Amino acid sequence: MTMVNSIIVESSTELQNAEPLGRLSILSYGVGHMLNDITSACWFTYLLLFLTDMGLSPRDAAIVMLSGQIADAFATVFAGELIDRFGHFKLWHAGGSFLVAISFSSVFGGCLPCKILGTNSSTVQTIGYSTFAAIFNVGWAATQVSHMSMVNCITLNPTSRVALASCRNAFTMVSNLSLYAIALAVFSVYDAKQSADVKIEYRWIAYLSIFIGCCFVVIFLIGTKEPELKLQVQCKDLSRISWAHWFKKVLYYQVALVYMLTRLATNVSQALLAFYVIDDLKMNHSSKALVPAIIYICSFMVSVMLQEIRWTGWRLKAFFTGGAIFWIFSGAGIFVLPSKLQSFMYILSITIGVANALMMVTAISMESVLVGEDLNGCAFVYGSLSFLDKLSCGLALYVLESYQGVPAAMDNHVVTAGHFSISRCGLGLIPATCALLSAIITYTIRLPDRSRTLMEPLLVGS
Repeated sequence: MTMVNSIIVESSTELQNAEPLGRLSILSYGVGHMLNDITSACWFTYLLLFLTDMGLSPRDAAIVMLSGQIADAFATVFAGELIDRFGHFKLWHAGGSFLVAISFSSVFGGCLPCKILGTNSSTVQTIGYSTFAAIFNVGWAATQVSHMSMVNCITLNPTSRVALASCRNAFTMVSNLSLYAIALAVFSVYDAKQSADVKIEYRWIAYLSIFIGCCFVVIFLIGTKEPELKLQVQCKDLSRISWAHWFKKVLYYQVALVYMLTRLATNVSQALLAFYVIDDLKMNHSSKALVPAIIYICSFMVSVMLQEIRWTGWRLKAFFTGGAIFWIFSGAGIFVLPSKLQSFMYILSITIGVANALMMVTAISMESVLVGEDLNGCAFVYGSLSFLDKLSCGLALYVLESYQGVPAAMDNHVVTAGHFSISRCGLGLIPATCALLSAIITYTIRLPDRSRTLMEPLLVGS
């Protein structure tokens, strides 16, 4: 116990005296998740639309999405456990990125088992797409957990940790903008009327996205060193933190709920947005790329501004609550917006972008505060929270698409409850409700005192 106490005192001293990271270190880390982000943007925005255009029913398309989310959820937990046990963050990152690139191109490249068996039955298509969806999400999970859990092992400086999370989120916006720029260009060039033309559209989007993402993966692997802090902790013979350690913390459950609800709001809204603007608002074909692009431009701008704020625990909570309020008003606007006022969707896109950035940056930063100096259990925290995120999102979309898939609405993907479609209800009410609940939970959170040390600019020079 004396040795452990001396190590804890030493770690606390290191925390206070840790040097902030330089800009290049922060930037090279920030681009490491771009392949995941650009493929994820395409996955949540266009997968359901792509699969239904390929002839699958909304329910079968939702099964493909759900199979990927379940695989992602369990792979996240296992990846977190293995990374906590063995380390090697960059090796996990590289392996996961390889699986993402191969399987993502296979999903949007068409149904491979259908080509092999010479059939286009819905059962074979569903199984084929689900298989590659599962592989894609396993690779995605390995990359995500290794990248996110590196934050607490790269530096002990609290401000630099928030800077890493903020920079990662900023490049998430860059990834999404890149995806929607590609999509807008492809949709403008191709005016797909038949299934074969739709395949060509999404094949170009997928291949260009993979190429851009892989370029940044290489930059990350070259520019980011394998974190040394975890090795230092292991060398001090500290035992690996058990799962029970986290389950005893009230803060763990609070942060887990906030993170899950935040991801549920952003992912569900992203998945239903294309259906809403095309089917409910009757906007033109390019709007399914233009509207999401506006959202992510605003998110990117807000994320950049957040990097210049002097952070405290109180400010993390305040900015998160502000983002939740923006989403509540945006959801209400989406729910009542008639198609004849479709232009107002562009204004709502701005408020959604602001809300997403405020909530995501602060929610991820709360994870970092939760982990603190407990480096031997950080991957489990990120993995278990992502497990809740993936599973809840997959189930939510499956339920929504199941209702959307009733026979009366198979031709236009719209189901009405009264005069409100499922996409309108899902996009308007679910994210707003999640935002409200997460804001209430955030109000009850008591962040540790060390969160008050976040008093330096986020991006400081080397």
